[in-house]
Amino acid sequence: MLNWLYNHVWATRLKKAVTILVVAAVGVAVGILVPPAVGGPDHCADGVEKHGGECVGVNGSGYDFGTPEIGRVSGAIAAENRRIDGEPHVTVAMLLPLQPESDAERKQLRSDVQGAYLAQYRANRTEQKPLIRLVLANPGRNYAQQARVVDDLADLADDEKHNLRAVTGFNLSLRHTVDAVDRLTNELRIPVLISRASADELANAERRAGRPRFPGLARVIPTNRQQAAALAAFHHGLRDEETVLVKDTRPDDIYVESLARAFSGDEEGPAGAKDQEFTSPSINDPGETGNDFSLIGHNICQSRAKVVYFAGRPVHLRLFALKLAEVPCRGKRYTVVSGSGAATLDRYMSDADWRKLRGEPSAKEPTVTVQYTAPGHPEAWSRALAGAKDRPAHLTEPQRELTELRALTDRQGAGDIGPVRYDDSRTMLVHDGVRTIAQAVFLANARSAGAVPPRERVAAQWSRLESAHRVAGTSGWVCLTNAGNPYDKPVAVVELDPRTRKLRFVGLGWPEGRAQPRDCVVPSG
Repeated sequence: MLNWLYNHVWATRLKKAVTILVVAAVGVAVGILVPPAVGGPDHCADGVEKHGGECVGVNGSGYDFGTPEIGRVSGAIAAENRRIDGEPHVTVAMLLPLQPESDAERKQLRSDVQGAYLAQYRANRTEQKPLIRLVLANPGRNYAQQARVVDDLADLADDEKHNLRAVTGFNLSLRHTVDAVDRLTNELRIPVLISRASADELANAERRAGRPRFPGLARVIPTNRQQAAALAAFHHGLRDEETVLVKDTRPDDIYVESLARAFSGDEEGPAGAKDQEFTSPSINDPGETGNDFSLIGHNICQSRAKVVYFAGRPVHLRLFALKLAEVPCRGKRYTVVSGSGAATLDRYMSDADWRKLRGEPSAKEPTVTVQYTAPGHPEAWSRALAGAKDRPAHLTEPQRELTELRALTDRQGAGDIGPVRYDDSRTMLVHDGVRTIAQAVFLANARSAGAVPPRERVAAQWSRLESAHRVAGTSGWVCLTNAGNPYDKPVAVVELDPRTRKLRFVGLGWPEGRAQPRDCVVPSG
């Protein structure tokens, strides 16, 4: 009996050992034949995967891309998308970096996304068809991963469920941005509307011979050249010796490059000081530029310059203005002038910064005043109309549009999307961009109500958006040339007032030196 029990126990143990070995062997074999997905992308949300530590992709179902500041507005977009599901619609994609690092940048992003949603909400409550579905597309920091996201957008354009018909956003003028626009327009034939990036390299040339560089491209923001022309008209009479250019030479930042070119126009009188150059490490990193700015400030002090044109990003503009204010220069006062990229500079200013720009409290004028062009300002129309003898439509129509938009957000008619700011122009401009897309889609579909127009028909409508079909945007009339550029669109000249610590509207500047023509009929030539 004991012998039998011993043999039985031994046999059972042997069977278990053999089983374990067999299972292990099978596991090893499976591991060899089907290797685990080591290093594969992590899933962030529908249509979004993690690459290089960033959640990159396209989503319209409420994902905030890890940026809580846009959580409420991305949720509102998702709710609107669900509301129109099942009805004829086209998709519009907002392509811009959606995971910024600083508080100021996250608030700027919220303004951008709010503007797009508010335009979607309003367009979908008119009689115009088809309806607008909005999605957010994250190309990664500085658009570095735009190629994989453009692949996703190409799929949405070919998918009859989504019908992607336009891509907008584009808030940074960088080489990667150009690459994205180039492929979208030339290879994929997807219409693109740029609402924020102002570099001249992201615009089609006027009076061109042959095919445009970016077929199907439109813009609602004036280029840096147009903004500089508006500033020159606004500041008419400046002599060359009274101005100096300070410019960033960091490569691949086409906003800075084109702004420097725009500020290098010929001025009358004796030659002024040479260009003062510096090289920043990145868009948001000041690096050692503070030392450069101190040296540059002393050189400018010895010149006759009183107006400094600054071709650089907001982080460096702020530091330059502060360093210039520190230079003791016999009571000399400066106006530092920059482009629309500075539209949110006030969000970077601390109490100490304001005091430094102010200088001596007893002085009549601040030591340094920073002035720049904003693509829009909430006070522009009321201030311009206050001194007008008549009430021209190019002022009253944008004023009415802005009043309606502000009433919608004040009463939260479009839902709680977080605090909405208008003084940085972002909400206004992005809203106008999506509204312009909606108008083009409607015109493309005018002869077949309820259907979805093809991409090429939408792109063909850009040149129709003038005169009778002009878009009365909150930032001004959008009247497009045959190249897709806004004709003589006004810019708001604004300045940081160290005395009030607020952004102050100074006046309107017009790229053509005069207001847009009656009914916005774009002239030839």
